[in-house]
Amino acid sequence: MKTTNKGLFIAITIIGVWGLSLVLLLASDVAPINIALIPIGILCQTFFYTGLFITAHDAMHGSVCPAHPRINNVVGSIAVRLYALFSYRKLLEKHWAHHQAPASRTDPDFHDGQHTGFFAWYLRFMKEYLSGWQIIGMAIIFQVMEYVLMIPTINLILFWVAPALLSTLQLFYFGTYLPHRLPEGGYDNPHRAHSNAYSTFWSFITCYHFGYHWEHHEYPSVPWWHLPEIRKVSEHPQ
Repeated sequence: MKTTNKGLFIAITIIGVWGLSLVLLLASDVAPINIALIPIGILCQTFFYTGLFITAHDAMHGSVCPAHPRINNVVGSIAVRLYALFSYRKLLEKHWAHHQAPASRTDPDFHDGQHTGFFAWYLRFMKEYLSGWQIIGMAIIFQVMEYVLMIPTINLILFWVAPALLSTLQLFYFGTYLPHRLPEGGYDNPHRAHSNAYSTFWSFITCYHFGYHWEHHEYPSVPWWHLPEIRKVSEHPQ
C-alpha cells in the first residue's frame, strides 16, 4: 500500500473505531456491567479520543494524505470537530507557531515562564486552546444527546465527557510536558525537545508514538506510525 493510501486508511480507521466504540458505549446499560469493566471502557475510549487528535495533528503536517492536501485538511478538520469542536485552522496556526519556536515565550504550548509545574502548565495549555464557544457547543450537544436521543446521563459522563478530558491530559503529559520541560543542564538541541525511552509497544499505548518527540520535530512530515522506524535510525538526544 502506498504511503499516501496508508495514511488515509489509518486516519479513517481511527475515526471509525472511535465512532463505533462511542456508539456502543453510549448505548450500553451500565447497571449490570461489572464495575471493574467500566474503567476499561473509559480508558479504551480515552485512547481512541487521543487517536482522533493525533490524526488531526498529522493532517496539520500534511501526512494523512500528502498527495491530496484538500482531502488531508478535510480529514483533519473532521477529526478535531469530533474531538471537541476545535477549529482546524486555528489549531494549525498555533501548532506551527509551536514548531517555529518550541519552548519559548511565543510558543502557545509552553508555560508562562513562572508556573512550570504540571497542573499550572496544563491549565494554561487548556486556556490557550479551549474557547467559551466550544464549551457552549459541547454543552448543547450534551443536552441534545441526553434529552433528544435519550442517552443516559451516566453514559455521557463516563464515555463521552471523561474520555475527552482524560485524553487532553494524555496528550499534554506525553506530547508537551515530558518532551519540552527544561531538563537538568538545559536544552541541548534546537527543538528544545527530547524523546522518551519507551519500547515501540508502550510508545504506541501511551500516546501513538508522540513521545518520540525529538524525532517528530526533526522530521515533522513523518506520520506517527512511522516514528519508531525513524527513531531507530536517527541520532536523537536522550
